[in-house]
Amino acid sequence: MDFDYKSFFKKYGFYAYTTLFFLLWLGFFDGARLITQIGLWHKLNKLEDKLEFYDTELAKLKVKEKSLWRNQDALEKFGREHFLMKKEGETVFVIVDEDGELMEELD
Repeated sequence: MDFDYKSFFKKYGFYAYTTLFFLLWLGFFDGARLITQIGLWHKLNKLEDKLEFYDTELAKLKVKEKSLWRNQDALEKFGREHFLMKKEGETVFVIVDEDGELMEELD
């Protein structure tokens, strides 16, 4: 059983050409063309990855915040290290590098 292309296009040629034209129009000339859709899909994936990263970082910070509020000594240490807080009568020495930037301890 061979397929006869000539009789098919003679009978349904208008519909085949119209469908082909429509697909080409949507793929390349329309405002929501295929290339744009692929670029938007990649951008969406990148933004979803960033959202996941920020959600995990937020969860870590919430755990750290809870631990700070529960332990007064840890809260005092955090304030002293990050905001250079001091008690009355204390002297604070700040160590800076050649550029004048604060030197931080490596974890």
